[in-house]
Amino acid sequence: MDVDEKLKREPLTPGQVRVWAELIAEIQAADADDDVFGEEDLVEEFDDPSCDFARGSIAVYDDDTMAGFCVLQSPRTADPVHEMRQYGGVHPAYRGRGIGSELLAWSEQTAMELHEEQFGSQPLALGGSSLAGNTSAVTLFADHGYLQARWFHQMNCSLSAAVPAPEVASGVEIVGFTDQRSADGLLVRNEAFRDHWSPADRTPESWAHFLAARAFRPEFSFMAYLDGEPTGLVLAHEYDAYNKVRGIRDLYIPTVATRRAGRRRGIASALLATALNAARTDGFDSATLDVDADSPTGAVGLYERLGFVVRETRIVHRKTLRPA
Repeated sequence: MDVDEKLKREPLTPGQVRVWAELIAEIQAADADDDVFGEEDLVEEFDDPSCDFARGSIAVYDDDTMAGFCVLQSPRTADPVHEMRQYGGVHPAYRGRGIGSELLAWSEQTAMELHEEQFGSQPLALGGSSLAGNTSAVTLFADHGYLQARWFHQMNCSLSAAVPAPEVASGVEIVGFTDQRSADGLLVRNEAFRDHWSPADRTPESWAHFLAARAFRPEFSFMAYLDGEPTGLVLAHEYDAYNKVRGIRDLYIPTVATRRAGRRRGIASALLATALNAARTDGFDSATLDVDADSPTGAVGLYERLGFVVRETRIVHRKTLRPA
C-alpha cells in the first residue's frame, strides 16, 4: 500500500506539541537548520492572533508519527496586498511522496478561503521561506510557481568582548523598555518598517501577544527618545530550548527599529550596543538577529560594524494568488 493512502490529516492542537516539536527537530537536523523550538515555544503559537489553527493549520499523520505540517499566518491588514505566510515541513523519512506538494496546495486553497472572508477581492500573495542551501525546498517552491522574492541573513555576534557604544546626537535618551512604554514601542515599530519590504503594521493585539512571549527579555530591551519623542527600539528574546541544545547562552534580537526622523544619528547602533553589553554582563555568549539582505536603511553594514557576521541566508518565496 502506498503510504499516502493511510495518512490522516487534522488541524494542529495544543495536545500535539510534543510530536510537533519532535517533527520540527527531525526536519531541522536533516536540513542543517540552526533553529530550535521547544514545546513551550510552540504552545504559545496557539495564542497568536494572526493564526486560526482550527482552519489554518494541518498535521499529516502516519499512525502516531507526524509526517508533515503546515500553518498559515494572516496579517490583519491588506495595504495594498494581503501578504499571508505559511510555514511547514515534511519528516525526512516521508519525503519524495508528494506530501510537500499536498501541503503547498492545501495552504494556497485555505489561504484563499480565509482571505476572501476578511478582504474579499483585494489582492493576495502567499509566502514561505527556506534556507538558501536547501535545494529540495527551493525546487519545490519553484515547481509550484513561487518566485524568489527576498533574502534574509541570520547574523551572529560573539560577546566575548564589550561592544563600544557609538556616539549619538544630542537630545537622545536611551531607557529600558517597560510596560508603560509599550504603546511608544508599537508606534516606533510600525512607522520604522513601513518603508521596508512587505510591510505590515502590528495590531495592538499582535503586539500584546509578541510582548507576552515567555522568551521576551525586557531587561535587555531598550527604547530611545529624541527630544522626548519615541524614536528607536530594540527588543530581546532568550530561547531556552535553543540554548540548551547548543550549549550556549544566546540572545536573540527580533526587533531593531528607528523612525525616519531619527535615522543616521547613531540611535540604532547605540541601542544595540546597550543591549549587547547588558547581555554580556549577564553572562550571554552571543547574540543573533535576522536582517533583510537588501535593507533600505543599510542595516547589514550597521550590524557588521558592531561585530555581527552572516551565519546563514533564507529565501522568501512568494506567489500571487489574487492579482491586483
